Amino acid sequence: MALINFENVYKSYRLDKVDVPALRGVSMAVENGEFLAVAGPSGSGKTTLLNLIGCVDVATSGELKISGENTSHLTDKQLTNLRLNKIGFIFQSFNLIPVLNIFDNVEFPLLLQKTLSRKERVERVRHYVEKVGLLEYIQHRPSELSGGQRQRVAIARALVTLPSLVLADEPTANLDSENAQNIIHLMRELNRNEGTTFVFSTHDHRILTEAKRIVTLEDGRITSDEKR
Repeated sequence: MALINFENVYKSYRLDKVDVPALRGVSMAVENGEFLAVAGPSGSGKTTLLNLIGCVDVATSGELKISGENTSHLTDKQLTNLRLNKIGFIFQSFNLIPVLNIFDNVEFPLLLQKTLSRKERVERVRHYVEKVGLLEYIQHRPSELSGGQRQRVAIARALVTLPSLVLADEPTANLDSENAQNIIHLMRELNRNEGTTFVFSTHDHRILTEAKRIVTLEDGRITSDEKR
């Protein structure tokens, strides 16, 4: 069973009195363990595609299944649980909480899950902060970190709930070349070693070089689907 399955998905947005199409009949499947990049020019539908997968938006028509569940049939509570327990998010703007240190930022999704003891949370957080190479900075706040370090914190936070899927929207857009390359290598390593599925929305040729599959969108339609 595919982790993600789109079947003839359309998405339009209402702008004044006009419907603006963002996705037009998208059909595709994503298997567990893929390292997939969604490419295409601005306005092609990349972010819309990720928002639908992340259950932060709903399709106008068509069917989207995640782990076999039709997302259009889920209640708001079920969608929240799906996001919290199966999906990790990495944003280009990091979205860290400025008043919290690294430990607290990474721990935050675990507090929302309410399934682990304090001891288990500490062990899990330290494991992933160490994975991204920031254990010595665990008491620092985001303002004390570089852009590359903040993105590493965002990756640790995305992974700490052990999601089957991580969605990354332009994760290297605000990073210099060296930090961008380090972040890409880190995500590729986590994909290989932990089996986490990554789906990127990106223009970055460095991510496209590392991707094992590239789906290209233009005007809301898939124009190519290349596996490597």
